[in-house]
Amino acid sequence: MSTLFTPLKLRSLQIPNRVWMSPMCTYSAAPAGPETGAPTNFHLAHLASRAVGGAGLVMAEATGVRPDGRISPWDLGLWNDRQQEAFARITDAIKAHGAVPAIQLAHAGRKASVDKPWLSDRYVPGTEGGWQPVAPSAIAYDGLAVPHELTVDEIQQLVRDFADSALRALAAGFQVAEVHGAHGYLINSFLSPASNHRTDAYGGGFENRIRFALEVVDAVRAVWPEDLPVFFRTSATDWLTENPEDSREGWTGEDTVRLAKELTAHGVDLLDVSTGGMVRDAKIVAGPGYQVPFAAQARQATGIPTGAVGIITDPHQAEEIVTSGQADAVLLGRELLRDPYWAQHAALELGVEPRWPDQYAYVVKRAPSRPRTP
Repeated sequence: MSTLFTPLKLRSLQIPNRVWMSPMCTYSAAPAGPETGAPTNFHLAHLASRAVGGAGLVMAEATGVRPDGRISPWDLGLWNDRQQEAFARITDAIKAHGAVPAIQLAHAGRKASVDKPWLSDRYVPGTEGGWQPVAPSAIAYDGLAVPHELTVDEIQQLVRDFADSALRALAAGFQVAEVHGAHGYLINSFLSPASNHRTDAYGGGFENRIRFALEVVDAVRAVWPEDLPVFFRTSATDWLTENPEDSREGWTGEDTVRLAKELTAHGVDLLDVSTGGMVRDAKIVAGPGYQVPFAAQARQATGIPTGAVGIITDPHQAEEIVTSGQADAVLLGRELLRDPYWAQHAALELGVEPRWPDQYAYVVKRAPSRPRTP
């Protein structure tokens, strides 16, 4: 029996397996007009195909809780009826193919209003449809615009914006809401001393720097059904303190353990553990499973269920991660872009019957098997 292909129950929600699709921005929404921020036919095909491909949970990419919370003018948003209606079509398709639909609610903070990454990484000014980014402190991300330092009233409005988007996500049919607290975006920039230089209740010591994150979680949890889970994505480290040549103060794995304990107390059901994104020049030694130890550290220290990410490409590697208790699930990104049917192929490799749709199964089961190609 493969642990990777056993269900995981969080609250009353049973997720059919531990192979999940990680949220990945595709920069494919309309930048202006009545369809601004709404998912398109591309998003429908992109997300539903991974459900057909056997993923147990399919998470929609970082979705802005307000127009100026998007990473780029081409990102998804969830602040109006049209966006909500378009998402409902997608959640129906994901559920129809046996997967759980999830959404990552986000605000890009000081990394907002940038170009599509395959064109450039430049800031998009207001004259080209962009906007001024916001942050806990007026400290620019390298090469981007200096952000507006948020007032306390503006911070409280952002908390309400997350709750409003969570309500819309529920109405659109999502069963998991993930709060995006990673990769240098707004919540992460409050957490890290590298980007938060405030001296009020939202800055300074650890308890103040995590205040905004907990307020957002509380607001989302208050409107999200008691029987459905809330996730939190974290960057477990800024990769600053790991470099002895870097004197900058940053967020650490130990900080993540402390935060995980608080998140558990505030109703978070799973910690989705990534790393980095706070500074452009962080020295990261990447390799297969390089971020998994951070998920294992949080899980072992606090008991919170975790999701592991980062160059997880082989079925046996993924099986070992969950079987050994390093994480409760693996979230695949690039590997599911390369192969939307990775989960089905992994099931075969691990001796498990794939969850093919009926339209495929009667053909696939008759066809002679062949080795997986890289």
